[in-house]
Amino acid sequence: MPTLIRLIEGRYETAEDAFADVADENLTPEGPVILSLARFQTEGDALISAGRRVGVRVQSDEEVETLAYDLPRLAVVALVFPKYRDGRAYTTARLLRQRLGFTGEVRAVGDVLREQAGFMVRCGFDSFAPADGSSPAEWAHAAGRFRHVYQRAADARAPVFVERA
Repeated sequence: MPTLIRLIEGRYETAEDAFADVADENLTPEGPVILSLARFQTEGDALISAGRRVGVRVQSDEEVETLAYDLPRLAVVALVFPKYRDGRAYTTARLLRQRLGFTGEVRAVGDVLREQAGFMVRCGFDSFAPADGSSPAEWAHAAGRFRHVYQRAADARAPVFVERA
């Protein structure tokens, strides 16, 4: 199981993952679960009604807007990076945070590398399952590598043109 790193009040920490990532062909175990979008659409209401903590795994080619109604009931949205150079999950994270107002955990899973840390944080991710075995200290260093940013984003950092004014 990969290390889970969470951004908590500006600190990167190793975290225990209470959620079981359930494949579509597997039975749903007890406790908190992360389901595929398709499986959530068929089983999600029943699990949430039973008082279970539920998350949804969204592939890069799936539309997160289909979850708009359910977002207040979800604990986690796990966005999949099938390859490190596939950036669609960045857009999805930003949509979740800014357009859809999701305040729960947005998790990066799949081919997640520490070189992506700064961009992920800027887009609204707050937990990461790095594929390269990065430690929280390495993740923090990579996320804070650049002092200045050039546009506004989900992390609310002031762009350089605001700093100059």
